[in-house]
Amino acid sequence: MNIRNLKIKIKKYSAILSMVFLVLIFISQITPNLIKRVIAASTVEELQAKIDEKNKNIEALNKEIQLYADLTDKTSKEAQTLQKKIQTLTQNGKMLDVDIKKTKTQIDVANIAIQKLGINIKVSEDKVAHYQTVISAEIKNVQFKEDSSLIENILSKRNLSDVLVEVDSLKSLNQKIGEEIDSLRTEKKTLEVNKVQKEDTKKELTTLQTELSGKKKVVEANKQEQSQILKETKNQEKTYQQILAQRKSEKEALDKELFDYESTLKYTLNPSLIPKPSSNKTFNWPLDTVKITQLFGKTNASARLYVSGTHNGVDFGAKVGTPVKALADGIVSGAGDTDLTCKGASFGRWVLIKFTNGLAATYGHLSVISVTEGQKVSAGDIIGYSGNTGYSTGPHLHISVYDASAVNAETRPSVSCSGKIYRMPIAPVAAYLDPMVYFPRK
Repeated sequence: MNIRNLKIKIKKYSAILSMVFLVLIFISQITPNLIKRVIAASTVEELQAKIDEKNKNIEALNKEIQLYADLTDKTSKEAQTLQKKIQTLTQNGKMLDVDIKKTKTQIDVANIAIQKLGINIKVSEDKVAHYQTVISAEIKNVQFKEDSSLIENILSKRNLSDVLVEVDSLKSLNQKIGEEIDSLRTEKKTLEVNKVQKEDTKKELTTLQTELSGKKKVVEANKQEQSQILKETKNQEKTYQQILAQRKSEKEALDKELFDYESTLKYTLNPSLIPKPSSNKTFNWPLDTVKITQLFGKTNASARLYVSGTHNGVDFGAKVGTPVKALADGIVSGAGDTDLTCKGASFGRWVLIKFTNGLAATYGHLSVISVTEGQKVSAGDIIGYSGNTGYSTGPHLHISVYDASAVNAETRPSVSCSGKIYRMPIAPVAAYLDPMVYFPRK
């Protein structure tokens, strides 16, 4: 074999070995990332399967909760007997237990979703880093090729064909850089979306944990009410009916006492201090699911139920333990329980919030209060849980709205309730406003 042929073979083998070497380097860099992505994809699929399974459980729990809610609603509309009252409280207890189980499952879903998003974020971060490295290397390659002028390149080549190959190679590199930059932009957007979703899910988790704590208090309140009724009546129907009659009499007397007092208060509305009634969405809804059971003013039931002949707010149907939310940003001006003065009369457990927009609202018939006087709240914050306290023919939420300058939580002796001291929101009759004009258009 002559020297010339030997040199040609050595060049060929050298070229092959160089290519193999480059391929091995490429594989050593890409394979670990590829393995990571495959593992991550598998883990994400497993976590999603868990989320899907728990969501199915939540659907089943929702049906069970609704079943108990329907039974409670039906029982509360039937004749008021001790047996029916105990039955209602028992059904409430079972419903609340299922509701707590549902909330715990929702917390599990949120935690798993956070894990899943964490993996997706790590994968995206790895891809972003990879694209940045590749783009940087390709830019350096282009710069290297462009270090000499086109004329120098032409002079260094043996023929025009070599020059064209070099120019095409440069174009290809530029095109590849453009494609990699587009991929980088897409992956960065994916990363940003995943990060936002993770933060939103963390906030949702915090809300669910707060709800779980509140609902446990609702369960305790329900147990205490059941125990108190049995203690007061000694499980005797006759005693229960006597208690109901006394409470009805006290309720009517307190209702008249409050109406007479509020009618004497002088007040003139200044429209410039409150939002215009036509303003849409001055308030958010107080419940996630809106079911209005009685409107403001004269209604079919108002003449029968109230001394004034009108309803001073809006009633929302809500099962016991439903989270109740702030209508707008504001400060808690007062909170209390009229049942401590006259059991089964007026608002029961209530919260008064004065909003920054010039309006105020009382939330009545709560089972649990979750805020304290002087506390700042934002629209959508949980301020308590719906219930059946005070004068209530069934579980619901009552909302009264006023000009904020005209309402305050007052402490007064009650003539109608055995001379006890009551504390509750008091406002001139003319200061009560129709809540519906400030809610979103349905």
